[in-house]
Amino acid sequence: MIERHEQRDGAEGTRSQAGRQEGGEYVIGVDVGTGSARAGLFDLGGRLMASAVQPIQIFRPQPDHVEHSSRDIWQSVCHVVRACVAQAGIDPHRVTGIGFDATCSLVALDEADRPVTVSSSGDDDRNVIVWMDHRATAEAETINATKHRVLEYVGGRISPEMEPPKLRWIKTHLPESWARTRRFFDLADYLVYQACGADVRSLCTMVCKWTYLGHEGEHGSWDRSFFEALDLADLFTPNRVGDRVQALGTRAGGVTAQAARELGLVEGTDVAVGVIDAHAGALGSMAMSAGDASFDPAQIPHTLVLIAGTSSCHLAVSSEPRFVDGVWGPYFGALIPGWWLAEGGQSATGALLEHTIDQHACGAALRRDAEARGTTVYELLNQRVAALSDAAGQAPLTKGLHVLPDFHGNRSPRADPHARGAISGLSLDTSVDSLARLYLATLQAIGYGTRHIIDAMSASGFQIERIHASGGGARNPLWLQEHADILGCAILSAPDHEPVLLGAAALAAVASGRHGTLVDAMAAMSPRAAVTTPRPAYATFHARKYETFLRMYDDQRAYGRLMQG
Repeated sequence: MIERHEQRDGAEGTRSQAGRQEGGEYVIGVDVGTGSARAGLFDLGGRLMASAVQPIQIFRPQPDHVEHSSRDIWQSVCHVVRACVAQAGIDPHRVTGIGFDATCSLVALDEADRPVTVSSSGDDDRNVIVWMDHRATAEAETINATKHRVLEYVGGRISPEMEPPKLRWIKTHLPESWARTRRFFDLADYLVYQACGADVRSLCTMVCKWTYLGHEGEHGSWDRSFFEALDLADLFTPNRVGDRVQALGTRAGGVTAQAARELGLVEGTDVAVGVIDAHAGALGSMAMSAGDASFDPAQIPHTLVLIAGTSSCHLAVSSEPRFVDGVWGPYFGALIPGWWLAEGGQSATGALLEHTIDQHACGAALRRDAEARGTTVYELLNQRVAALSDAAGQAPLTKGLHVLPDFHGNRSPRADPHARGAISGLSLDTSVDSLARLYLATLQAIGYGTRHIIDAMSASGFQIERIHASGGGARNPLWLQEHADILGCAILSAPDHEPVLLGAAALAAVASGRHGTLVDAMAAMSPRAAVTTPRPAYATFHARKYETFLRMYDDQRAYGRLMQG
């Protein structure tokens, strides 16, 4: 059930009053990504006062298997939260709340909350299947063959990156681990559990990654016939997924005494219900405004939030459910209470650019050059692209070079985890100039993937008028300009802000009663943005390149049919 509010008294009330007496109040947002844990301490106007980052361990025991350790993650979280408070030099009593976001990774704990292995290595410390792990591709295909009605709410096909395929994989391949596990968590919900000791699940994580139906019944419900069809009915006997589901912006509990010692906070500090990392980024980006204009809530259904990191997510909300083949959702209440969310995605974007550079003959040398100059390899490549541009501009540099970016499958809108990448137009040139052209072509291909997702959403009734971009891509001016040209609409970005941390912190501000609603918090805490506008002169070029992009996938499928003959 979704519990909307909890009474705050006792230790929590004492802590909150102490914060008010001592001056300004702050909230902390914690983000656990693929390779690190980060924390940011914000004031209630959204100003970042301190931040810290700590790497986390990642294990790859075999192809398509990617694993974390929840113990290592929690230790890293505690480190960055303590570092933030120390860096800001504030009394922990002035921290009114903490919010957690994380990748949609699956955590397994036993009856005593000890880690249970999900790894072929048998190491109990490797108890997290990371979001990008594709070991459960066959299980996803089996699930999709059922054509169960819950699949209508995940874009028609479940992804191996979601939790039911991973659960089925564990039960099939690691039956002892399945039997030992008392609690399966989405990673964000695990962090909330560690912090406040209450098994409170997020409507965001459960609807988006577990097939929980947030729109059915008074507070949402499971369709258990789906799990029965998968031989996973014992997920609920005993209940290993919790029985308390709360909406974003509500309070899960107060920081326990033990967690307070580990985090360097005060016992009773309010803990917000958790959120998926990309969705935290959406909360921290959707209310950006440009120039002197103020945020207008009426813009929400016409805004697409693009979170560009290792992978990319594309999030848009609507007042009614809109079904888009290959786009996850519609998810009720998974971002803003009362609204339906659609979520497109690309499984490898920043990771693909990294791969492109590292696989090139001069990639390593260019990285060394960047380090020696105190800059980034992307800044050097952007400079080289600019130098290569002639009177026609930089986009036509890739007229004969085309990339299909599905190196890790196609999440949206094709929902094809078997899709693979391709490059057309390579030569024997191994110079830095050839890498610059390939880098630009890859960046453009990522933009065409986003255009494909938006086209699919528009065909189902979305009217996207502008893009709010954040993440690593939004810090790259070439990325921003190429995407604006390809999409034909303005892109708002604030390169110096931390949208994911800000989104988690906004949840903490609402959960601790410092802002009334999520929309209030977003409006009060979001930054001013710069605007990148499209260049009409490149529209025809990109239209032709986009047609080539679409045809490359069809050609690849034709190759597969030929090889099956």
